[in-house]
Amino acid sequence: MKKTMKTTIASVVISANVLAGFSIASAVSEKEEIKSNRVTFFGSSTSTISNSVAIPASHGQLLFSGTVPPLLNKDGATTYERYGDTKTQAVGILKNLEAQLKAKGLSMKDITYLRVYVVSDPNKGGKPDYQGWFDAYGQFFNTEENPRKTARSTVGVESLVNSDWLIEIEAVASFKHTSRK
Repeated sequence: MKKTMKTTIASVVISANVLAGFSIASAVSEKEEIKSNRVTFFGSSTSTISNSVAIPASHGQLLFSGTVPPLLNKDGATTYERYGDTKTQAVGILKNLEAQLKAKGLSMKDITYLRVYVVSDPNKGGKPDYQGWFDAYGQFFNTEENPRKTARSTVGVESLVNSDWLIEIEAVASFKHTSRK
């Protein structure tokens, strides 16, 4: 019995040291990445989002305030007819952000962070349609065309300024400074 206990304790101690070694190696690697001269995304390879993003001093940031969905049909009788469901609204917002970025010489690959506000959808049991948002996000990020996985917060809120809006998105884009000559 004592030998089994000693073996178990030894195994636990060795495992803990091995894990600590990996953690230290990972932390050293992340420190080196943070000090690099490029935007670096961190997180699990299996996650659709990054848990953090390092933006070096050589980069500027472009902040988008709350962007709301485009009007689809001003004469529509319902929220869905006027603006669409959460997914449709989110896709409209992301296309708007994409156009604004393009006009500034940037792309969706430059977005590093999204803060998303989602309200309850009466047609989804009175709960926020998070899946609609996640599906829209999946059309623009973590794709073959745009492998970026932004850092992101998704927050359920009571209301937005317009009762037809089911989602509002804030974005941060990062870009390398260019020298002026």
